[in-house]
Amino acid sequence: MEKTYQPEQIETRWYERWEADNRFAPSGSGTPYSIMIPPPNVTGSLHMGHAFQDTIMDTLIRWRRMQGNNTLWQVGTDHAGIATQMLVERKLAAETGQSRHDLGREAFIDKVWEWKRESGGHITRQLRRMGASVDWSRERFTMDDGFYKAVQEVFVRLYDEGLIYRGKRLVNWDPTLHTAISDLEVENREQQGQFWHFRYPLADGVTTDDGKNHLVVATTRPETMLGDTGVAVNPEDPRYASLIGKFIELPLVGRRIPIVADEHADMEKGSGCVKVTPAHDFNDYEVGKRQGHVLINVMTPDARIRETAEVFDLQGRPRPDVDPSLPAKYADLDRFEARKLVVADMEALGLLDQVETISNTLPYGDRSGDVIEPLLTDQWFVAVESLAKPAIDAVENGDIEFVPKNYENMYFAWMRDLQDWCISRQLWWGHRIPAWYDADGNVYVARTEGEARKKYDLGSDLTLTQDEDVLDTWFSSGLWTFGTLGWPENTEDLATFHPTSVLVTGFDIIFFWVARMIMLTLKFTGEVPFKQVYVHGLVRDSHGHKMSKSKGNVLDPIDLIDGIDLDSLVEKRTGNMMQPQKAKAIAKATHDDFPAGIEPHGTDALRYTFLSLATTGRDIKFDMGRLDGYRNFCNKLWNASRYVLMNTEGQDTGTGDEAVELSLADRWIISRLQQTEAQVTKALEEYRFDHASQALYEFVWNEYCDWYLELSKPVLWDDNASSEAKRGTRRTLVRVLEAVLRLAHPMMPYISEEIWQRVAPLAGKASGDGSESIMNQPWPQPEQAKIDEGATRDIEWLKGVIVAVRNIRAEMNIAPGKLLDVLLTKGVAADRERLEANRLFLAKLAKLQSATWLDDPEQAPLSATQLVGEMEVLVPMADLIDKDAELTRLGKEIDKQDKLINGIEKKLGNESFVAKAPEAVVQKERDKLAEFQATRRVLVEQRDKIAAL
Repeated sequence: MEKTYQPEQIETRWYERWEADNRFAPSGSGTPYSIMIPPPNVTGSLHMGHAFQDTIMDTLIRWRRMQGNNTLWQVGTDHAGIATQMLVERKLAAETGQSRHDLGREAFIDKVWEWKRESGGHITRQLRRMGASVDWSRERFTMDDGFYKAVQEVFVRLYDEGLIYRGKRLVNWDPTLHTAISDLEVENREQQGQFWHFRYPLADGVTTDDGKNHLVVATTRPETMLGDTGVAVNPEDPRYASLIGKFIELPLVGRRIPIVADEHADMEKGSGCVKVTPAHDFNDYEVGKRQGHVLINVMTPDARIRETAEVFDLQGRPRPDVDPSLPAKYADLDRFEARKLVVADMEALGLLDQVETISNTLPYGDRSGDVIEPLLTDQWFVAVESLAKPAIDAVENGDIEFVPKNYENMYFAWMRDLQDWCISRQLWWGHRIPAWYDADGNVYVARTEGEARKKYDLGSDLTLTQDEDVLDTWFSSGLWTFGTLGWPENTEDLATFHPTSVLVTGFDIIFFWVARMIMLTLKFTGEVPFKQVYVHGLVRDSHGHKMSKSKGNVLDPIDLIDGIDLDSLVEKRTGNMMQPQKAKAIAKATHDDFPAGIEPHGTDALRYTFLSLATTGRDIKFDMGRLDGYRNFCNKLWNASRYVLMNTEGQDTGTGDEAVELSLADRWIISRLQQTEAQVTKALEEYRFDHASQALYEFVWNEYCDWYLELSKPVLWDDNASSEAKRGTRRTLVRVLEAVLRLAHPMMPYISEEIWQRVAPLAGKASGDGSESIMNQPWPQPEQAKIDEGATRDIEWLKGVIVAVRNIRAEMNIAPGKLLDVLLTKGVAADRERLEANRLFLAKLAKLQSATWLDDPEQAPLSATQLVGEMEVLVPMADLIDKDAELTRLGKEIDKQDKLINGIEKKLGNESFVAKAPEAVVQKERDKLAEFQATRRVLVEQRDKIAAL
């Protein structure tokens, strides 16, 4: 083995070997175990959330593969309608100056496919860097031919059953992209805004109970008043009871609108009166439905004011009997320009009551950055009520289990309050809706135009035009678990691997993806899509903040693996910043967090860090300190393995099953291995990746490396030790290490494979020619017969004595290599027996010249003392230290601490400093004071002990 662990030299080599050897494919034997990767966007790059999630899935797959399951980790990417179309449009404009409209739909789609072939595999290459053992031979894409057929099949069947329909509804509309978008694509940002309070004149000479001829309503979107259809008051509000059923003369427009009673009006908020604009507000839409209002749309798809309004009934049918007139002065104005003019006109009419500054949230499109507008448009919808009930039942009856279980409540809350699902998008890239129209607007839904003509008995001369819209990507990804396995054909893969075993996902898409998969999969396969849903938290920065480009706190997992210098990291985080001050702040923060950039850590260290943070369901703060620590863990394992190989290669390691002589240390580490195997397995079964990683870490670092390797040296290096004892220790060294590597493999695949190839032949587990892989080895199974509680008790005693002697050395400032005489006293008979049995270990590890049992504690000379249970460990101090010199040294150290303490106490006693300095600065001084005081206490204790000698 190389002297130092260099992950970059082994990771790519091993992944290419695994893939070439087809190691990731299902074995074809054993109980099926399958996971579907949540398909990342084909345009995407691997972010921390992906890396975290993929680490969890790969750990599960590698573990189950080693347990003998017939494993499939299905890989694929999502076509990402909006993101991909935007990317290719920008590329087209930059290269040719053309828009997609210049090319036309068919030619533009060809350009998208061309981009997909050339550049669409970036994220899959990054998945390989993370060690993802997905079956690449089965890679799917949500726009490939087979998946396209599945999507068409589902759409047509749902339509034929009346569960898909087309209607005019209010949707989240992106005025820049000209498409409906889902709630998940809406980013709500807090801001300072205005609340305009307007006076709406009462019609027909009516007045309020207190004699006013108007009602006051407030709005954050004054331009929408042009589409008002009423004013709502609470039915319990006594102030307006006499006005219910009366009318308002809508300012600027002159439309008579009714005053209605509706619980949406909050008596405690503002005047208690709210305007009702059903075509431009989701809450108002529900009020309008309850009150039977018409829908008056005053905006174009560009979010400009129309010349005349569109008026519809609640079923989306035109209402020619309602006057659609709008003031000509607002026609074609952008909504924000119109807002300013509406406010100015209301003020000129004396109808602006007040303007209030408030904090509110504004919805933005996460792709376009434009403010989202609720807009009345023609869209395709899925009627979800009949689909929801079986999906709720599946979780209630335990067919699907959420881990942690509390996420079931979130699922139920959404599922019991579902609205029909808008599945159409006004894009070109995506699954085009399989619906055709004739010149009269009649719709014909079928898989192809030819099928539509046959299905609806249409003549060949009737001109048909296919719907321009495409399906929401959540619709196609809702078929992911069965569509990827060949449905609607009854394939062998579908029969073998469906339902899948577990879905690994974040809580933020339980509704958008998880719930919809459950509904659609139950509908079309009669099975649940997965048996368990493991819900993990979101990866945040070390301060608990969401990672975002605007904050400049994003970490790239590949940078953590390969390293990146400071200048490149700053450029990466600030390169697209338009605001110099913002870029400067991000650059400074980056420099403070990573003054020398980010050092390389390797994939295994990153994976282990993620797993150590994977507590059940909570968001995780990514900790660079942990990442550094687990890189050190990799180094520790590497160096321990080098020690084992140096002491076993070319030696007799007892590869057969012949009996060998085992030392106390051998029996202890074998016993502890059984317990660790049980701990790690139980933790993985319970999805406690943090517990699994911690159990293995504790065993490898604190027991195998720090203690057992040291305890092996007295046997291996003792000329008086028998060949049988040496063979027993060598066999234990390699067999325990080999089992540790198998335990580690699902979590740390690269380093475990690299070392295993060298260790396995010594343990009789492989031929040594590289034809076998650790990933196909059996998962370690604990053997109860090998658990030796007596050996554990004896080793804990031995460790206690060694640590006691080491503590005395440190406290008394005795050189580490100086041989000591030690006395043991006040113990029990078992302590004396352990002393006799373990003299060799004690002498070597505690650096002892002698170890003597003292029957009469009263005969003990002046000694430094430590307790091990009731037993005292005594180190006589005569001739070991110069008492006066040591007291002088400690006195100087105590004086130094006193000066430091006095300086900080003086600073903290300054009221001006405490009041004006940032809290973090004050707290830092307090922490330093506590540290200096603790150091002083230790020094005083040492001085008092030496003074008593």
